[in-house]
Amino acid sequence: MNSAPPAGTIAIAGKTVSRLGFGTMRLTGPGTWGDPEDRDGAISVLRHAVHTHGITHIDTADAYGPHTAEHLIRDALHPYPERLLIATKVGMLRPGPNLWKSHGHPAYLRACVEASLRRLQADRLDLCYLHRIDPDVPLADQIAEMRTLQDEGKVGHIGLSKVTSDDIRLVSKELTIAAVQNVLNVANRIDPALELCRDFGIPYVPYRPFDAGSLAGAHGVLAPLHWLLNLGSHVAPIPSTARLTHLDEIVDAARGVV
Repeated sequence: MNSAPPAGTIAIAGKTVSRLGFGTMRLTGPGTWGDPEDRDGAISVLRHAVHTHGITHIDTADAYGPHTAEHLIRDALHPYPERLLIATKVGMLRPGPNLWKSHGHPAYLRACVEASLRRLQADRLDLCYLHRIDPDVPLADQIAEMRTLQDEGKVGHIGLSKVTSDDIRLVSKELTIAAVQNVLNVANRIDPALELCRDFGIPYVPYRPFDAGSLAGAHGVLAPLHWLLNLGSHVAPIPSTARLTHLDEIVDAARGVV
């Protein structure tokens, strides 16, 4: 790692990592489906993020591709630097491009974790999010399986994605939430979970910081990114891009925000 982490550091899942993370959703094909057109380019972006810019928080999901992003991470970065945090997510079905369906049956969550471990070539998933709470499966069953996987050492820390404040309060009674990942950006500014996470001491990981590119196109990345980073030291955005020049622009915008 050749440079100081952009925008300082934050403690997530037992590691001190860069506050500016990198999301891998846009490294897949159109509709978050299949391989990217330029696979070598995607691998270069991942390596550039980690080895050139010192980004030590990589966010992914088994549903990205599906499976594509996890394969890219392994091919680009394995063996992984000790300080690198790879966060993945489980509990989502992908019927086709741009189609997403939560599936929180305990047996499926377990199968997802086992498969992610193989794809990432990892001994454990340091941070594993429940990608969505499945309304058709009792929440207690979903949480119990994640906790069992943690007890078995297959999952290090557990996060929640796209959740409400009530969800956070409820799950916090059953286990330690390592991070919460919700949509937050200058076009979607209100999320009560932001302040609740601050109160609970939970890192808040906003995804879609540029609203799938629309904010970056209209305003550049500086203002939207600074707005997020200035919301509090517990906020750790995970912008995603497939272009080296865009990655450089994002990192330049984050420098100096601590």
